Amino acid sequence: MNKIDSSYLQRCISTLEMSLEFLNQTDKQDIKYDMYRSACVKEFEIILEMTGKLLKKVLKPYFHTSKEVDKLYFKDIFRHCALYSLMSTAEAENWMKYRDNRNTIAHDYGIGFAEETLSILPQFIKDANKILEIIENHNNA
Repeated sequence: MNKIDSSYLQRCISTLEMSLEFLNQTDKQDIKYDMYRSACVKEFEIILEMTGKLLKKVLKPYFHTSKEVDKLYFKDIFRHCALYSLMSTAEAENWMKYRDNRNTIAHDYGIGFAEETLSILPQFIKDANKILEIIENHNNA
């Protein structure tokens, strides 16, 4: 079994954690607040996309062919992770909500949306770290 390199995912999670910490320490009227908020939203997007791609690699042993896994859409990846007990159903549902939030990003770049995304980041960070655990467990199997 090939080991999955999750170092960039770890780096992105750390960047998000630090950006969120700086954001929370900055006055909303300061231009730095806007910079940190933008960094948080962008890292959210990057992590979201990366988790889907990395989890496809984790799922490959559960399918007859790699091509079958490659056909999975984002939400299907998380459904299968829950199906194979790689994560709980509640965790999979969180990722589906994150994806719905991300799809809103593509159509609404307003401040209200960005602030809504910020409100889900603490749980998102916990769930992203859980993905790292799933990958680590896969690598150690």
